[in-house]
Amino acid sequence: MILQSKKVWMADRFVPAQIVVEDGKIAEIYPYGTKEADVDYGDQWVLPGFIDVHCHGAFGFDTNDAEPEGLRKWLRGIVKEGVTSLLPTTITQSEEVLTKALENVANVVEEGYTGAEVLGVHFEGPFLDMLYKGAQPEQHIKRPAVEQFKRYQEAAHGLIKYITMATENDEDFALTRYCTETGVVVSIGHSAATFDQAVMACAHGARSMTHVYNGMSPFNHRQNGLVGAAYNIKSMYGEIICDGNHSTPAALKQFFELKGPHYGMMVSDALMAKGSPAGSKFLFGGNEIEIYPDGSAHLTSTKGLAGSTLCINKGLRLLIEEAMVPIETAINSCTKNPAECLRVADRKGSIKVGLDADLVVLDRDYEVVQTYCAGKSMLDGE
Repeated sequence: MILQSKKVWMADRFVPAQIVVEDGKIAEIYPYGTKEADVDYGDQWVLPGFIDVHCHGAFGFDTNDAEPEGLRKWLRGIVKEGVTSLLPTTITQSEEVLTKALENVANVVEEGYTGAEVLGVHFEGPFLDMLYKGAQPEQHIKRPAVEQFKRYQEAAHGLIKYITMATENDEDFALTRYCTETGVVVSIGHSAATFDQAVMACAHGARSMTHVYNGMSPFNHRQNGLVGAAYNIKSMYGEIICDGNHSTPAALKQFFELKGPHYGMMVSDALMAKGSPAGSKFLFGGNEIEIYPDGSAHLTSTKGLAGSTLCINKGLRLLIEEAMVPIETAINSCTKNPAECLRVADRKGSIKVGLDADLVVLDRDYEVVQTYCAGKSMLDGE
C-alpha cells in the first residue's frame, strides 16, 4: 500500500511525502507524487500513531475489572482517537484484584486482539503516599516492597513496564533500583517528595513523573516540591493530562516551556467512563465517580477530580490552539516522547523507514480521518 499527503510529519516538520507500507512496516518513503498512491490525503496531517502511557479504560471497561472482552473492546475502539498503542493502567486495590487485572491483560495479549497495541501495563499504585493519594483508595495503599512487586510482575507475565510510586517511601530505593534493573520505568507520582528527594530518586533510576501538577507536592519559591523537580530535571520525562481541567492551558504552556520538546508526555488518564454521557456514574477503585459536562470525572463524595475522559486528538488540539505550545513539542508529547520513555523508539513514535506503520490522519479540526495500526486501516469506510 502507498499513502501520501502534502503534510506528513517527519524530521520535526511537515513534508510532502508518500509512505510505502509492507508487512505492517514503513518500507519506503518517497517525495509526494513519486509513485501512484492508493490513498491521497491531500493537505490532511499524517502523524505517527498516538501513544498513551496512562489510561485506565474506556467504553465501560476498567483495567481492574479483569474482563477480557472489555479490554478487547477498548483496544478496538480507542483507535477512533488516533491511539495506536497504550499501557492499560491499574488503580490501587487489593492484591487479589490487582493480580486478576494483570493476569487478564497478559492473557489477552497472549491470546490475541485487534486494534491498539498493548505495550505493557502501567502499574499505578499501591505504593503511593497517603497525602497525595487523590482518588486512590487509602485502605489498600502500601509501602514499596520488592517481593510484593515480584508477585505482581509474575502475574503480569513480565508485562509491567511502567510503575507509579511515591519513591520517598521506598526504603534505600530498593524497589526503584529493582525496577530500573529489570527494565521497568519508575515514575514518581501520588507523592509528597521534596525537590531534593526527587533528585535522589532520579539518581537511583526514576525516569518519569506521573500527571505533573496533580497528586504531587506543589511548587513555591521556598519549597520547590515535585513540581519544581519536574520543571528543573530536564532529562526526566513528565506526564501531563492535557484536558484543560486538570491543568489550565496556561499551566500546560508553562510546563512545556520549561520541559522542552523532548521530555513532556501527554496522557489521558482516561477512565472507563470515556465514551459515556455527562451524568454517568461509575465505581473507580471502589469509589463512586460522576462525569461532569466538561468531560472531567469527580468523586461524588468529595467532588475532587478523579480522572478524565480525554481523547488524545482533542488534547493535541488544546495544546496547539489554546495553550499555544509549539507544534513540534505538542506532537512529540503523544508520539516520539512516550516511545523514547518506554524504550520502544526503535519501532514506535516516528515516521521512519523500518518502523511500525502506526499512523493517524487528522483533518484541520483535529478530527481523526483514519488510523493505521501496523499498516492496517482501523476505521470503517476506508
